[in-house]
Amino acid sequence: MKHALGSAILISSVALSMTAAKPRSEPITPIEAVKVTNPAKVSLGTMLYFEPRLSKSGSISCNSCHNLMTSGADNLPSSIGHGWQLGPINSPTVFNSKYNLAQFWDGRAKDLSEQAGGPIANPGEMGSTHELATETLQSIPEYRALFKKVYGTDKVNIANVQDAIAAFEETLVTPNSRFDQWLKGSDKALTATELRGYETFKNKGCVACHSGPGVGGGMYQKFGLVKPYAGNDHPGAQVGRFAVTKNETDKFVFKVPLLRNIELTAPYFHDGSHWTLEETVKTMANVQLGQTLTDAEAGDIVAFLKTLTGERPKISMPLLPPSTNTTPHPDLTVAPKAATSG
Repeated sequence: MKHALGSAILISSVALSMTAAKPRSEPITPIEAVKVTNPAKVSLGTMLYFEPRLSKSGSISCNSCHNLMTSGADNLPSSIGHGWQLGPINSPTVFNSKYNLAQFWDGRAKDLSEQAGGPIANPGEMGSTHELATETLQSIPEYRALFKKVYGTDKVNIANVQDAIAAFEETLVTPNSRFDQWLKGSDKALTATELRGYETFKNKGCVACHSGPGVGGGMYQKFGLVKPYAGNDHPGAQVGRFAVTKNETDKFVFKVPLLRNIELTAPYFHDGSHWTLEETVKTMANVQLGQTLTDAEAGDIVAFLKTLTGERPKISMPLLPPSTNTTPHPDLTVAPKAATSG
């Protein structure tokens, strides 16, 4: 009798646990842990991501502007490129960038692979050329062997360089945030204030653009949709998709940014003009939705946004192979300034 009663209690407990863990259906969906299917390619991509010799000066890598130690961004209004040139746009985080419909603020690169080649050849960023970058890698026996292992040829080409970097970047996801735990059924993952902030976030209309696993990144939207954004009138203001399409309707249209780990990636907006989430949330509500948030409402939304911080991947710094006698030397000559990516 006691055994039967104990079994019944255990079954009931399991049933209650399963009921409590029922996933929630929301506009935002959880990020799942990455499954690496080609570790050799990811390993090569990791090395190339941290490889400063892809730049003309031999001192700038992908990690310089998308620093994995600071949540995939550089926490500057705009990044510093070759010869200390200051770029015109904020560098978005590389974390969870696989969830973007396209890359760069203006969406000019269709995917991570295409994006990876842009900064290398931009005079204002890494300042090199694709030819020089591949020549540099080709001069290093260890790299030739790694490309042979991954791609079946020791002839280094820019397409494979970009592909390997993209393979590594695909792994840079941040699952298991407290909000994801709540989405998966945990009633204890969020506080009352955070839940109230999420409801405010939905009720105000923020989820119209910020949804899906990245909480954004899935569409383009005009910045200053309902009311003018003051930054659009500044000299040198970025024009967004217009630079790509040349359509007047695309002026000041940008890719909607991801909100995952947003508390860690200040400053905010494409122009890096806002340093606090409270200020950022209020500006967004005003210019995008035509609404004025109270301090309490903004505070609640910020509390919710902080629950989107997930588990950042633990990256071991790769040991890069040494240069050889035939490796091109670093060149610190400043090239003509050009618009940087971002």
